[in-house]
Amino acid sequence: MTVFSELRMRQATAGRWGWDASTTARLVLAGAVMFTLLVGANLASPLYPLLQSELGITSLGVTIAFASYVLALVAVLMLAGHWSDHIGRRAALVLAVLVGLVGGLVFANADNLLMLSAGRMLQGIAVGLATGASSAALRELLPSRPEWASRFTLLSSSGGVAAGPAIGGLLSLLPGATSTPFFIHAAVLLLLLVPLWLLKARPAIRPAEGPRPYMALAPRRPSVSREARGAFWLASSVGFLSFAVFGFCLSLAPGYFAVVVHADSRPMTGLLAGLTLAASALSQLLTVRGRFAVPAGLMVLGISIVLVGAAASLSSPILLVAASLSAGVGQGIAFRLVFNDVASKVEASRHAQIISTVYVITYLGSAVPVIGLGLAASVIGLGAAASYFTMVCGLAATVLAAASLRRVLRRG
Repeated sequence: MTVFSELRMRQATAGRWGWDASTTARLVLAGAVMFTLLVGANLASPLYPLLQSELGITSLGVTIAFASYVLALVAVLMLAGHWSDHIGRRAALVLAVLVGLVGGLVFANADNLLMLSAGRMLQGIAVGLATGASSAALRELLPSRPEWASRFTLLSSSGGVAAGPAIGGLLSLLPGATSTPFFIHAAVLLLLLVPLWLLKARPAIRPAEGPRPYMALAPRRPSVSREARGAFWLASSVGFLSFAVFGFCLSLAPGYFAVVVHADSRPMTGLLAGLTLAASALSQLLTVRGRFAVPAGLMVLGISIVLVGAAASLSSPILLVAASLSAGVGQGIAFRLVFNDVASKVEASRHAQIISTVYVITYLGSAVPVIGLGLAASVIGLGAAASYFTMVCGLAATVLAAASLRRVLRRG
């Protein structure tokens, strides 16, 4: 089946040549697409201070550009989160890579806030298209090991978000600091398209039938089965808080961290911005079990994020690094467990749609609170706004830990 026939939702052509990849190769490819798109979406994190200077935009402008990506991503998850169920995982991933390629090139050539936001929106659309497709593909490739499917999903997504700022900081040392990273990333996406295009795709899990197959792509009203509802809302709440913290790390925090460590090195600030996400990604390799693992992870996240805010007033780079790493570990463990819980309770035929809905709420955490942070920074300054923001996040983590503990005790 060709990519074009998948997009037209036509039946496979018998005997067509293609790369009949192994399960391992398909796992790597699905994870690599998500990882690479998220690297590209976060290359700009250490570049925002430079873009502010070059384009004359404010802290609020930075948060608007950042939130444009998130809002576009959320819109796509709501409107098209189920598409890969009907057109196939491969076709959805090819679309995602193509849109991400265009988005990166628009951002690289931006000379005003409008173009920055347009590039970010296209990157958000790309990640939105890939999110449900990649997650569902990983679960279908590991039907007997759903926990590892969740681990790979979060490892590729958190890993991509974590690696983006560090890679962006390093590539910004090359000529064309605000454009070269995106040109290099575009070349990587083009290389990734080759195996995706040659892959012998598996049939869509819910192929559209009848004379009007495209009606299957119409937006769906989100719904969750009664059995999965409690797990869904806990996972969504933990995700919202997690991405509020991540949004802070990836938008205004590079400038905030530069003050703490008394450095203006873009590779250094990019590395610091990605520490929490890197720790979250690596925590997916840890095996943590037990009834109280989720509330414990949330408490670690809450205490750690408050300490991140305290690091500035104490002028302690060591505290900043330690608290960033522990926040990532606590978040990674808690989110993986609640994410796996809801994923295991959702029927296979609706996996992409429901997981996309979880990510709708999750990614809103990177938009609404971060815009509020940008407004506060414009009024009271970045340092004070960051301190208040981290305290609110710490309080929210404590509340979620208490709710999770109550749920565990109620189960007996």
